[in-house]
Formats: sequence, C-alpha cells, structure tokens
Amino acid sequence: MFISCIAEAQIPESSIPDRTKAEKKEAMKDHSDELDLIDIASSLMEVKDKRHLDTATVQHKNIRISALPAAGYTLQTGFAAIAFANAAFYLDHSKETNESSVLTSVTYSQYNQIIFPIQTNIWTSGNKYNIVTDWRFLKFPSYTYGIGGGTSLDDAYTVDYSAIRLHQKIFRKVTKDFYAGVGYSYDVFWNIKEVDPPPGQQTDYEQYGFSKTAIASGVTLNLLYDNRKNSINPEKGLYANIEYRPNFTALGSDGNWQSLQVDVRDYIKMPNKSVLAFWTFDWFTIDGSPPYLMLPNTGGDPYSNTGRGYIQGRYRAKNMVYVESEYRFNLTHNGLLGAVIFANAESFSQQGYGMFDIIAPGFGGGLRIKLNKYSRTNLAIDYGVGIGGSKGFFVNLGEVF
Repeated sequence: MFISCIAEAQIPESSIPDRTKAEKKEAMKDHSDELDLIDIASSLMEVKDKRHLDTATVQHKNIRISALPAAGYTLQTGFAAIAFANAAFYLDHSKETNESSVLTSVTYSQYNQIIFPIQTNIWTSGNKYNIVTDWRFLKFPSYTYGIGGGTSLDDAYTVDYSAIRLHQKIFRKVTKDFYAGVGYSYDVFWNIKEVDPPPGQQTDYEQYGFSKTAIASGVTLNLLYDNRKNSINPEKGLYANIEYRPNFTALGSDGNWQSLQVDVRDYIKMPNKSVLAFWTFDWFTIDGSPPYLMLPNTGGDPYSNTGRGYIQGRYRAKNMVYVESEYRFNLTHNGLLGAVIFANAESFSQQGYGMFDIIAPGFGGGLRIKLNKYSRTNLAIDYGVGIGGSKGFFVNLGEVF
C-alpha cells in the first residue's frame, strides 16, 4: 500500500572538476536505454527543462537529490506519512573516488511515532577518508517481546520512549580499499515507560533493570574494507566493517559495557544486470550490560533492516547472529521495474545460559521501482514472512543492504 510523488534537484559545485569527454560518453551509453520515475514525471508534466536527461553525462560537479513524499505501511509503524530524501555526489573527478551519499527521512505514523534520521557516507578525494554519520531522533512507542529467542507474539506489550542517537566515525585509508577508523557514539533515552505490561508478573525488562532514562556513551574502534563503487545500490564488491565499542561512565554512560558488531556484505554481478547479494550482521555484548533498549535486536542495525518478516524489536538479547541472501533482477529492459527474492535467519542468545539454540527464519520477495537511474536509487517495497504468524510489508528508499 503506497502512494508517492517525486522530485529531483541538481546543485552545482563549480569548484569540482568535470569528467573527461570519454567518461561522459561512457556514462551516456550506460544510461541511454534506462528509465526512472523522474523521466516519467517529466514526460507526464511535459517538462521542457531536460536537466535530468542531461545528467546522462554524469558530471561530478552535480549533486543529484531525489525526494519522495509518500504514504505507506510497515509492521512497526502501521500507516505512516513519510518524506524521503537522498543525495548522491562525488567529491573528486577521479575514477578512484567512490560516490558519496546522504540519506534522510521524516516519518509520522498512526502509532504517534516520529522518526528523523540523518545518515551520510562521504568519500573524500581518492578515498583517502570515509566519514560516516548516523544521527537520529525518535519518539517511538513500540512493542517489545522480552529477552531471548523463545518469546512469542503473545508476549507483546508497548514500551514508549524518546531517544537521540549521535554516532560519528571517520576512517583513514591504510591500503587500497582498507581503512582504520575511530569514532564516538552517544545514545540517550528518556520518558521510558511500560504502557501495558502483562498484569501480575514481572516483565523481562523489569528483571533486566528498568529505568525511566538510559545513557550510553563510548568511543568506537573500527576496521573497514569497502571496494564498492556505489553504496546506495552496489552491482559488485565487498563491504566488511568491524566495530568495537567500549562505553565508560567517565564519558557519561550509565554503566561500563562493551559491544562488538561485525557487518559483512558481498555482491556478485550476474548475467542480465542481476545481482546476488549476501549479508551477515553479528552483534555481541563482550562485557557488562547494555541498556535494554540497546540490546542486540531485530531491526537494530544502523539502517533498521535486519529480519524482514519480523517487526522491529521482535527478538532481543545480549548476543545476535544474522545471515541473509537476496537475488536482485530487472523486470523491464529499461530498468524501471525490478524485483528481489530473499531469505534470512537470525538467532539470539538465551537468557541465563547464552546458547543460540533457536533459529528464526524469514523469506519473501519485493518490487523495485527506479527513482533515480544515475545514483541507482530504488524505491523498495518488500513483503516478508517469518515464523509464528509474523509477516508484513517493509518499505525502504534504497536497497535493504
């Protein structure tokens, strides 16, 4: 269920050199037979300004911005009004420089949720530095189901809270495509309350340690390998990121605890412009106890995309392992419509003894609608199915991973 309209803008950066004529011709060839929603909108509105068509030259001095006001439905938000915006650009004319991206959106849902993220992936000249930003504000009444992989949908009750996340990382190139980085992460939660907990029993949240506020503050140490040329919708390449985060009371954290995240994605280019993609996202608590709302959980990755087939927060524990595979292919020769089929599986450590003895699989398929053929930005609409009656729609601007 989805209604939307689109817009595109180009912002000149006159100080950035243009591509060579040969590169322009090659880019023109790459996109000459493609179609996106902006082309269709321009044709329907009989737009005389053909700047979008002229961007087939893909000049580096142009920042391409795609915007998408929409109405949609997902498991965690119900019906929602959403405004997406995505910018793709280069900071250097060299072929060695990756495309940078900025993604933001504002969501207001039928459950009175407000979601406002700003996420960037900036590559400087020659990929010398990679600057990664994840800032967000949340007003997010949502379901929680308890701790471990053995919970059921019947365990659901609402936890309401507001939160701010400020995560900032900077990577420095060590060798080709390999980077080391440092960062700082600050998470604060306030006005936390259990709205309708099961009567007459102590919840997992209360047993774990309920508080009306929670603060986590820590540095991050990161190792990154990334040889993708387009992070919005890769055709091929490998991405691997390891992040170690120790949190300290000396930095304002409520407690001392340590976590480790391992995020690996592999993309294999297949015939007929199709792509076979693989993803693993593993999240471990090394020491101490994170706040309940920061425990590894379904959809708790930076882009809230793990576990299609399950509502965000469906599973939660101190440790999580996750794998997913997706096959992406075109439905139309001009690239306007595409589709995916996917399968995933997640497992969470059990409360008390820490074993990964329950696996929650998910599978499904989805439609891809080309929003911007130059940045390869798709509107992704998926339907996923899990176990125990879990199922629903999932909507993204850009690919899930």
